[in-house]
Amino acid sequence: MQKHYLVGIDIGTSAAKAALFEKASGNRALCVTSVGYPVFYPQPSFVEQNPDDWWRAAAAAVRELIEKSGIDAREIAGVGIDGQSWAAVMVDAEGNVICPTPIWADTRSAAICERLNAAYGEERFLSLTKNPLQAGYTFPKILWYKERFPDIYRRTAAVLQSNGYIAYRLTGVLSHDRSQANSLAVFDMEKGVWDEDFCRELGVRPDMLPPLFDPDEIVGTVTAAGAAATGLAVGTPVVAGGLDTACDALGAGVVHPGETQEQGGQSGGMSICTDFPVRNDKLVSCRHVVKGRFLLQGGTVGGGALLRWFNGTFGALAEGDAAYAEDDRAAALVPPGADGLVLLPYFAGERSPVWDPMAKGVYYGVDYQKSRAHFVRANLEAAAYALRHNLEAAAESGVRVTVMRASGGAAKSPLWTQIKADVTGCPIEVPEAFSTAAFGAATLAGVATGVFADYEEAAKGIRVTRRHEPDADKKAVYDRTYTLYRALYRQLAPLMHGKD
Repeated sequence: MQKHYLVGIDIGTSAAKAALFEKASGNRALCVTSVGYPVFYPQPSFVEQNPDDWWRAAAAAVRELIEKSGIDAREIAGVGIDGQSWAAVMVDAEGNVICPTPIWADTRSAAICERLNAAYGEERFLSLTKNPLQAGYTFPKILWYKERFPDIYRRTAAVLQSNGYIAYRLTGVLSHDRSQANSLAVFDMEKGVWDEDFCRELGVRPDMLPPLFDPDEIVGTVTAAGAAATGLAVGTPVVAGGLDTACDALGAGVVHPGETQEQGGQSGGMSICTDFPVRNDKLVSCRHVVKGRFLLQGGTVGGGALLRWFNGTFGALAEGDAAYAEDDRAAALVPPGADGLVLLPYFAGERSPVWDPMAKGVYYGVDYQKSRAHFVRANLEAAAYALRHNLEAAAESGVRVTVMRASGGAAKSPLWTQIKADVTGCPIEVPEAFSTAAFGAATLAGVATGVFADYEEAAKGIRVTRRHEPDADKKAVYDRTYTLYRALYRQLAPLMHGKD
């Protein structure tokens, strides 16, 4: 039987998505399914999920995918998995999850990071991993459990990422992909190996760190138990997969240095492709899921969640997804710069390049002339300002952008995409399909199984539907409001930290 279909599984923060592709379809999914799950906020700075919720949702999504598409599961050549970053899935010797999993937004380990940076110096971590030690990363979360719940630490046989846990449930093999290993403070970015001596020095058992795999490396095949849960055929190859934003970048066609993925999901961000690991203490450096490539990444909490919060708090103009189209129509009537209304989108602290868990969201410039539409436009522009801030931090390391490829729900909005092009001064292309992370994950499986000869072939099949060129006149307006945006945080940061 000819095996030419590929399945990509995307473990997001709010849902697991499964998408079916074939070579001739490019990045257009033949079928997409999605099953949601909750996020838990038990106390300030704690953000948790249950990995078994991920598995149940992923299994259900794949079952539905196979049923809806009507394909024979034996025609699937391989499965790739991408996942949200910086999780700490603690499993015992039988592979059972033994405690709630802190995810990327969890910052409970901030004090541990401060202590380690003081003891070892930031240079020690930067020189090895090319990244500073941050509270959202996986390694300090392991130490948090060791210090607060030593019994959980003793019982932990391995610490997995979200995609690694799904791969384990499918194959029974423990794995950790190299594209996410930067979140552990003991990963040698250049050599691509764990530094076990440094791991012991920091107080963590090296045997807790799973074997490292390249993202397109086959870790195993679907077991009988995995097949029963998902409907996949026993023996289907499963690759290690990788970081969601890295797979998103691949799915958008970012495979050459200078090409950049602009992410517009619930949060925002960017991933710039390079051919060497870049050290930048304001951003995140990681290995790309494409061999021989690296990514310099920035992320902001300001994205689609801003509009979701605004519509939920102050009332939407329509129901469901139509509310966002109405927001666009209203914001289009407001001039660039929103007549001086500027938002700091730090609704859950801020990630790069600010790295301030105490940062707060602020609307500045409110007066009686401001309408609901002004606030919507300010939300859209704030995400663009955050993107520009990250791009400027990358430029400080000499990393330049040739073109951006937009992905995520925000890319469906021509207005929002144009605002980002105008604010940053960079052209933005929009791929035809929006399941770019799942396509990137599926591409990894396609390269591993020979469906694609290489990443160049996969990228050539990606169709671009829109291209947004920056408007110089509008950029001049945004330059002034961006200056205000940057000044607001500098002036207000002491107050955000409780200082007079």
